[in-house]
Amino acid sequence: MCRIAGVISKQLSPDELRQKVGIMNNALQHGGPDDGGIYIDEQNRTCFGHRRLSIIDLTANGHQPMADIDKKAWISFNGEIYNYLELKRQLINAGAKFHSNTDTEVILSAYLHWGVDSFNKLNGMFAFALYDVEKKLTYLVRDSSGIKPLYYCINDNQLSFASEIRALKLAGIANQPAENWQIRFLAYGHVPEPYTTLKNVFSLPKGHFLAWNTNGEYNIKHYATQAGDSVITNYNQAKEYIHQALKQAVTRQLMADAPLGVFLSGGIDSSILTLLANGQQQQNLKTISIFFDESAYDESTYQNTIADKITGQKFNHLVTQQDFDDHLPDVIAAMDMPTTDGINSWFISKYAHEDGLKAVLSGIGADELFGGYPSFKRIQHLEQLRKLPMFLLNATRYLKADKYKKIAYLSHNSYMGDYLLLRGLFVPDDIAQILNTDIAQVERTLFDEDSSDYSVKHYDMNQASWFETNLYMQNQLLRDTDVMSMSHGLEVRVPFLDEKFIQAVQSISPDIRFDEHQPKKLLIDSFADMLPAAIWNRPKMGFTFPLQQWMKQHHAISNESFYNNASQKSIIKKFKNNKVHWSKAYTLYQLQLHG
Repeated sequence: MCRIAGVISKQLSPDELRQKVGIMNNALQHGGPDDGGIYIDEQNRTCFGHRRLSIIDLTANGHQPMADIDKKAWISFNGEIYNYLELKRQLINAGAKFHSNTDTEVILSAYLHWGVDSFNKLNGMFAFALYDVEKKLTYLVRDSSGIKPLYYCINDNQLSFASEIRALKLAGIANQPAENWQIRFLAYGHVPEPYTTLKNVFSLPKGHFLAWNTNGEYNIKHYATQAGDSVITNYNQAKEYIHQALKQAVTRQLMADAPLGVFLSGGIDSSILTLLANGQQQQNLKTISIFFDESAYDESTYQNTIADKITGQKFNHLVTQQDFDDHLPDVIAAMDMPTTDGINSWFISKYAHEDGLKAVLSGIGADELFGGYPSFKRIQHLEQLRKLPMFLLNATRYLKADKYKKIAYLSHNSYMGDYLLLRGLFVPDDIAQILNTDIAQVERTLFDEDSSDYSVKHYDMNQASWFETNLYMQNQLLRDTDVMSMSHGLEVRVPFLDEKFIQAVQSISPDIRFDEHQPKKLLIDSFADMLPAAIWNRPKMGFTFPLQQWMKQHHAISNESFYNNASQKSIIKKFKNNKVHWSKAYTLYQLQLHG
């Protein structure tokens, strides 16, 4: 796991390229504290930067940017390839030679052997830049689940890229704020892909590669293979398939030459991962847990239920209101882009780093794949609501309660309207008042795509899974987990998003994959032999902090005079009276910090 950056530009001299990439490298050092490097092709003005977090092959052989033995290609790589040993054996049989034990070199060799078809052979989480010296082509490539971030900026025949947008800003490559990013932030609670807070800076779509030649010509193509049709309809067969597929995924993702552990929250997903990992790591496994003085949020009883079953080291950390107040500036500085999520990830990553870990397993992805969110039940109501006359849909914006005002989102013929009804933060009317702008501008920003042919064929749990996977998890959970963990030099691995595990899950008929009465029933039943009933037979909590209380006590967040206009002040006043969720107050607070 690392951080990458680079600039390709014929307008800049080699020294200017080195300077800009050097600045970006320095900006990304927190995510790669172990080593750094720069490669430049002076003739073709191609410059790559790299910051390394050493996980596999801890020797100097893992230094990046890296070339193959014959220096036909160079790479700057962020991530892990879990099937690299399998690919390496195939390549050696085909005559390839290697000078390191890294997965990075396998990517290079695979590309030189299979070309761009190699990208789809990689099972892992990754974002990399690869330069083909002979063809004078650069590829930016991102994994099929979008676990690792990759941002690019194209301006005046110049391509720049980085793992975080702060690097592009500090290097003077992208200085101007993106138009209307505040509108998206207020609607979603984050800035959704492909947008960012910087003008002309975008996120490379997951499962895609950008190909760039030195003349400034480029294209973006999809490479990831689509999932096949559902084939498993027998429940017992599905349980066995899920059990074996996740066990194998955990085995693959425990691969490391550096200390590795598990985030143990006490919920279903992290408990299963901990028990599976313990079966292989045993004495070497470390678990990291957080608990609170506030009993309503404390899951230490459930954490201890699992911790008592494992033999490795258990680290438990108390997080208090004072910790929140002391570290909130650090949390916000780590964000890269504003978000209502990530506070929990920042704290647990901090403790994992302090406990000597460089990599951890996380349960992200299970809720999305197996129906763990309330949206899986709520989505069935959207089909009936969309049948309402347009004048009624529009009229709901004048209702008082947020849950009814959000129905107005369905007046837009867009899947984003469906999603924002399920998970949106502020409604357009409130956004317009908060920003002192016109509501038409708000709605143009949120629904500017051509959706004239939009239709959802089935408002069912499968569609809810698509929303949660491709919008909420993609734009918020994965991005925030990555940036918060890497701010502490920590790699977070996600076995539920393992390529082969996802293929296994998607081969199961939705009729048995989801259960309308019990969330994640198939996952629970698949591990009934090892998962205590006390873990799954209780109300879902999620990995949450007592933020409603803590933010009310925070001197700036709850200070009405800190905010710009009457609408914002009114929202903060309602927040202090427990009539507004903390996420809205936190969003307004961040807007003030960004001017």
